[in-house]
Amino acid sequence: MPRAVLFDVDGTLTDTNHLHVVAWWEAFRQAGHGVAMRQIHRAIGLSAADLVAHLLGDERDSDEDEALAAAHDTLYGTWFDRLPALDGAQDLLRTLAGRGCRIVLATSAGGAELKALRRAIDADEVIAGVASADDVEAGKPGPEPVHQALEIVGVPAAEAVFVGDTVWDMKAASAAGVRAVALLSGGIPRADLEEAGAAAVYDDPAGLLKHLDSSLLGA
Repeated sequence: MPRAVLFDVDGTLTDTNHLHVVAWWEAFRQAGHGVAMRQIHRAIGLSAADLVAHLLGDERDSDEDEALAAAHDTLYGTWFDRLPALDGAQDLLRTLAGRGCRIVLATSAGGAELKALRRAIDADEVIAGVASADDVEAGKPGPEPVHQALEIVGVPAAEAVFVGDTVWDMKAASAAGVRAVALLSGGIPRADLEEAGAAAVYDDPAGLLKHLDSSLLGA
């Protein structure tokens, strides 16, 4: 069994990816950019700066980036008091902690957003630490968030597993030398997650918990 399990949050422990899609779509629309929701969905999991660059390209007016991110944050913030945890998320974290695993969140969220997500999960007593957007210079798909999470608990990459829901999560884990498990709860196809490095794929936290003993997290 791994000594540490690192978890993404949006789409992995909370059912919030599509809320982000709508908030980004409206932020882009208000600024005069027509960006398809399907394209935004595939970019969720990147940091705000990387998401804007990914969707609008290098030829965009980068002076607009901060305003777009601020608009997204304002729109997304209207849901802070009712963000939904995914089925089984809390039980999964508590079960792993009860077996001696150190639990760390590795997320692109920070500040008030992260606080709202942690309230939704409602398992702070078993979370050993958080590597958030506030703690790293470069987010996923780079390895820095994963390295930061490992450093928090003092566990080497070979003794950890990363659980996420996007190709960016899988690539970040692979770049850091950490085995990756993917969930379909963020809406990304199984084939894309496997191609990005997922060693195993489950439907959601409840599905992973159901098969925990035969998974990388229980082996």
